Amino acid sequence: MSTVKIYNQVNQQNDKLSFGISKMEDIYLNRKGEPDAPHRHDFFTILLIDQAKGNHIIDFNQYSLGSNQIFFIAPGQVHQMIEESKSIGFSMVFSNQFLIQNNIPVCFIEDLNLFNDFGESPPLELNSEESQKLNSYAEEIYQIFNSDLSFKYEAIGSLLKLILIYSNNVCSLPKNINPSIHNGDSLLRDFKTLINNNYKKWHTTKEYASQLHITPDHLNRVIKTQTGKTAKEHIQSRIIVAAKRLLYFSTLSNKEIGYELGFSEPANFSAFFKNCVGVSPSKFQSIS
Repeated sequence: MSTVKIYNQVNQQNDKLSFGISKMEDIYLNRKGEPDAPHRHDFFTILLIDQAKGNHIIDFNQYSLGSNQIFFIAPGQVHQMIEESKSIGFSMVFSNQFLIQNNIPVCFIEDLNLFNDFGESPPLELNSEESQKLNSYAEEIYQIFNSDLSFKYEAIGSLLKLILIYSNNVCSLPKNINPSIHNGDSLLRDFKTLINNNYKKWHTTKEYASQLHITPDHLNRVIKTQTGKTAKEHIQSRIIVAAKRLLYFSTLSNKEIGYELGFSEPANFSAFFKNCVGVSPSKFQSIS
């Protein structure tokens, strides 16, 4: 059974800082090329990669590191970088407090199709022009961060928002809702909030639709248009992420984990997990 590190502060030496940026090559050298341990942050992370080789594991999904990529990691996600050689790029971290200080609404982050706190979190693949533009923004942030410029965090906040907007605009995932579906962004945000707060007790689309005062068909239609995934798939993804974390990082038995996640019978949890993941909870535990 493994343990997972949890980082609560953007900067461990200075708890007043709510933003940080480092060059990935410096991080690699500081770790002497050793893979970092699986860990999670209570803040947002952006990895803007110019060149890299290896794998990035996010909530037990493995993605290949390459050139011209950008990863968006939400608070609470477990991730691990396994680099085969020195990576070139930037790592940026920022907290909710930084967003507040720079008048960036949390709903702005939630409306972006970038930070997926459960399910798949693949990198955004960039072309050369897109990568060059984002790297120029990151380089400017890096220079400002290490300067004595007045209002430097306000400047960084503006550039960070520009990075997020630009990334969202080049994102290949579905972004435009059907004009006939009213207020889809708000519904998606409310739906995901409900999932995070209730996934242990509500397992069906009908329960969430009822709470949102709409029909299950309408909820599915909006969520599918917004994200490319059905409401049921979002619900299942959240439960599976929680199950994997408990199986890997806790000392609870499979039976206890099933009850923790709202399954009345251990057999129901095992069947659900195997249907979604392809292996039983016990098998997943043994190969993780």
